[in-house]
Amino acid sequence: MAVQTIFPVTRIHEPLRADVEVQNGKITDAWLGAHLFRGMENMLQNRDPRDAALFTQRICGICSSAHAIAASMAQQQAFKVQPTPAGQHITNLIFAADIIQNNLRHFYVLVLYDYVKGPDMPPYVPRPQGDYRLPPKVNAELLQHAKEAALQSVRAHEAMAVFGAKAPHQQTILATGVTEQASVERIMAYSSILQELTEWIENFYINDVMTIAEYYKDYYSIGAGYGNFFSVGMFPAPLTGERAFKAGLVVNQGQPGPLDVNHFGEEIRYSWYKDDAARRSPVEGRTEPNRDKTEAYSWVKAPRYQEMPVECGPLARGFVNGDYRRGVSVMDRLIARAKETLKICKLAQGFLHEIVPNSPSYQPFTPPDTGSGVGLTDAMRGVLGHWMEYKHNKVTHYQLVTPTTWNFSPRDSRGIRGPVEQALIGTPVADGGGLIEAGRVIRSFDPCFTCAVHMLER
Repeated sequence: MAVQTIFPVTRIHEPLRADVEVQNGKITDAWLGAHLFRGMENMLQNRDPRDAALFTQRICGICSSAHAIAASMAQQQAFKVQPTPAGQHITNLIFAADIIQNNLRHFYVLVLYDYVKGPDMPPYVPRPQGDYRLPPKVNAELLQHAKEAALQSVRAHEAMAVFGAKAPHQQTILATGVTEQASVERIMAYSSILQELTEWIENFYINDVMTIAEYYKDYYSIGAGYGNFFSVGMFPAPLTGERAFKAGLVVNQGQPGPLDVNHFGEEIRYSWYKDDAARRSPVEGRTEPNRDKTEAYSWVKAPRYQEMPVECGPLARGFVNGDYRRGVSVMDRLIARAKETLKICKLAQGFLHEIVPNSPSYQPFTPPDTGSGVGLTDAMRGVLGHWMEYKHNKVTHYQLVTPTTWNFSPRDSRGIRGPVEQALIGTPVADGGGLIEAGRVIRSFDPCFTCAVHMLER
């Protein structure tokens, strides 16, 4: 038995340590530890609950609008309000643009260099040792597309700022809508950028992912994990709340069934926290650090659905919604994300067509003195939840569970691995290599530990 370590795992959002046991050229066990400690939930304590949609965005700059969405949903439940029809459509448009920029950056900045050789100059070197299989001409084409994708991701952020005022960390989403009105000029500006993005994604992004898949067909059978998926859905319609991506649960790659969020719970057996309970729901969540805990190896908790580790993200949404069910692997995750990006572009076109120009985009409201609410939405990487309680207009409890927490959880109290730990099992590793194969599995999940690790003093 030989345990090899990658620390830090590069080209992800913030520090991750991967320890993998290798026997006979394959990974036989894995431990993934998030080594970034932050205090983001703490900043909400004793603040006006209306601050949540702005403040929680500061958790992460790559998926900031997702936190605004989840926080505003928690506010809607706590304040007993809902957005105007135009406000809901505009919120969806802001979110759609942010997801598009994230997915372009995920593939062309974080994933691509697992398969494509950059020039022999920084920042492309030093590069991990590995089997770079692309012919020189194809390799050069994808490098050029990566440069173009950087500009396209900027364009997506510009679309986000049309209604969100700035990017990242938009400034306009409220519990009852959006402060920016949908003028004809703004609708046209967003529509123009969206058309450009849609064409680029159709002509380049999806084709580039399929090109990688053609030369790395073995990665259709690597990184499978448990095959358990879930989604809470995203992009609610005005008034009805029906979501364009529906919620559901898939067990062992089976047919989707209903999801009950009351079965969400978190464990901390192998996480650097202390608690007198083995499992807590997020409503009762406590986050008290204990860095001296000897058996722990991660700042990430271990969320479970009932007692089951579940994967979330574009592939999960594909299984739940019937958009993509080819398989469960590294390549399936990359392809599902690319195809979902195009679907989101087309959904955004529909949101634009539903807006009545210059109709009310929000309505004034006064929060009750005391309240509580839960905001659940799928985001770029999967299921995101915000749990909020406040008394006398001051936040008393705020808890988040993010997609990377679900996917990159450590073992639970029964010793069951988290979804990505399990996905690494069986991955072939080249002798004397730099574990590039493990990196390919890890990065297919688009991890973000900026969001995943929090601290709250009670």
